[in-house]
Amino acid sequence: MKSVLIGSVYSSQIVLEEMISNNFPIDMVFSLDEEYAKDVSGYCPIHVTAEKYNIPVKKFRKISDDENVEILKRIKPDYIFVIGLSQLIDKRILEIPLKGCVGFHPTPLPKFRGRAAMVWQVLLGVHETKCTMFMLDEGMDSGDILCQQEYFIDDSDYADDVGAKLLEAIRLLSRKVFTGLKTGTIVPIKQNEDEASYLLIRRPEDGLIDWKDSIENIHRLIRAVSHPYPGAYGMYDGIHQVIIWRAEVMKNHNIIGIPGQICRVSTDSFDILCKDGILKVTDWDNVDNIKLFVGHKLK
Repeated sequence: MKSVLIGSVYSSQIVLEEMISNNFPIDMVFSLDEEYAKDVSGYCPIHVTAEKYNIPVKKFRKISDDENVEILKRIKPDYIFVIGLSQLIDKRILEIPLKGCVGFHPTPLPKFRGRAAMVWQVLLGVHETKCTMFMLDEGMDSGDILCQQEYFIDDSDYADDVGAKLLEAIRLLSRKVFTGLKTGTIVPIKQNEDEASYLLIRRPEDGLIDWKDSIENIHRLIRAVSHPYPGAYGMYDGIHQVIIWRAEVMKNHNIIGIPGQICRVSTDSFDILCKDGILKVTDWDNVDNIKLFVGHKLK
């Protein structure tokens, strides 16, 4: 059996580690070049690990470039694993492996196909969920399912907490898949299209907080788009961006004002009035380094 791994983030690294520890054959690793990774959240130079274990490496900018396609054709792999890569996979690559291309998605497919899946699950209040390895096709996360692994999202989890849980789930999932593929015991299962749902792309500006929303939804947004994502934010006096990385929900006993108004300021935190509580901000970036005053508003 021959296989190739294509990746760029920590989930790619986990899969590579499990391939190595499970003696799954790896003929080459394609690793996103550091030079083109500045906008990739959670970037990981998986070529470092590959080189440590004397696995052939090819760095790339765009995986579908002709040079990369030709290298893959020469290898003639049984499987190509595409893990943690946001680039579209050219049909030419999908047609290369004898048995197919394997992808990964952090949701229980066919539910939640699409973009920003970890963020959306927190925003939607999902608790019990699964990640999936599946056969790639030309659709959006629509190929046959190989295996799924459960993980749980708590109401107190921030994005990096969910990421850590997901990485552990990927590790367990990888072991199951590699064992199943080596022994021929995995039977791909077609996805039920009637159960499919789709997540649309999110952009940094979608982190703008609506202070008229419930404090629960505001806190959920902060948790969902905290590090390593761009963060939730308000505009102080409508001009200066304040990014909120962490906050606590508190009851309001005696403060009267307008949602978004600052009602307390100290050296290590500040409070913002919401329509149904007070948000205590404990970790933030004051982008323009302006002084915060009680009574001023975040918009």
